[in-house]
Amino acid sequence: MNKRVTDLGKSAHEELDHAVSRLVGIIHGYPFSLSTEKNLQAEVEQVLTHEGIRFDREKYLSPQDIPDFFIEGGLVMECKMHGARKKNVYRQLCRYARYEEVNALILVSNLSMGLPPDLHTKPLYFASLSRGWM
Repeated sequence: MNKRVTDLGKSAHEELDHAVSRLVGIIHGYPFSLSTEKNLQAEVEQVLTHEGIRFDREKYLSPQDIPDFFIEGGLVMECKMHGARKKNVYRQLCRYARYEEVNALILVSNLSMGLPPDLHTKPLYFASLSRGWM
């Protein structure tokens, strides 16, 4: 059995998968502005609020680690726009994955980059901003 399933318990893992699938589906359903990362974050905040999703905006995990959105259940959602350095994005996600209160990560982006399925035993998902424009 996968380590993260063992750590969370099977029903908690299923709930996490369901929550992530719902969030990724919501992101894929909206055509977000791709003008700036700050505008994207503001639009994502509006969508999450409209969809009734409970979250903290820019929750401090530490003074250096502040994900864009910390969603109920320990889901970190980080927004990145084309032009961000992929290596830096990956390192940032790795840092977030090390925190005990983080159960999964979602990168919301128009970057084209390969990602592993897990970081430090935490599942990592990708929500493509281009999907909302299809």
